[in-house]
Amino acid sequence: MTLHSLPVFLRLAGRPVMLIGEGESADAKRRLLERAGATVVGEHDEAALAIIALDAPEETVARLKARGVLVNAVDRSDLCDFTLPAIVDRSPVIVAIGTGGASAGLAAALRQRLETILPASLGDLAQALQAARARLRERFPKADERRRALGRALSEGGAVDPLHASAAQVEDWLTTPVFPERAEGHAVRLALSSPDPDDLTLRQARLLAQADRVVHTSDVPTAILDRARADAPRIVSVAPPVDPAEGLTVFVEIAR
Repeated sequence: MTLHSLPVFLRLAGRPVMLIGEGESADAKRRLLERAGATVVGEHDEAALAIIALDAPEETVARLKARGVLVNAVDRSDLCDFTLPAIVDRSPVIVAIGTGGASAGLAAALRQRLETILPASLGDLAQALQAARARLRERFPKADERRRALGRALSEGGAVDPLHASAAQVEDWLTTPVFPERAEGHAVRLALSSPDPDDLTLRQARLLAQADRVVHTSDVPTAILDRARADAPRIVSVAPPVDPAEGLTVFVEIAR
């Protein structure tokens, strides 16, 4: 499945961004840019990004694109080089919800739902994990070991479950006398009921997300394989591996 857009997070503090237009839409975008620390400038200034809030933006868009400026035209997704997502802010954790301009209302509804789920303490937890990086490297010199340890701790019900844990629990986890040992190589077989990713069970989706590698039959659709991490290798095979490599190997097939 091809991504409609590649999500990125831009650090705009002190950087110029053009804002062209007036009214409520332009005011809302100005507040967003100022919140990100950007310097708001006009069309005749130099900037790499521009937001246009005009009723007839076509000519302005064409001029700026000819200059190599990346453009967002409010309510005109067909003219946009980039779109602005709905945002859930738990700084430094930021969750962005985009629909590629298909429906701002849908993005807003999803944001409101996530606001009720994600705790206010999530940012403090992220900062505590950042501060613990050196100690994690000491305990787990290998990157794969470190990732698996974090995956276990951050999983549902884990030592630092992000929906329930506080920053103080990171210290408790790191000082636990019996620290989780490195996971040995093992394989899990997933016989899916259908090729529709919406039919994945919670367990199947979780195992795909945790897999170090995905071995799959050729008829498993990309939409399901995309539920795994982007850096987890995909290997086509008619059968699961006899001797799985270190970590978690998930073998996926469509049940017959």
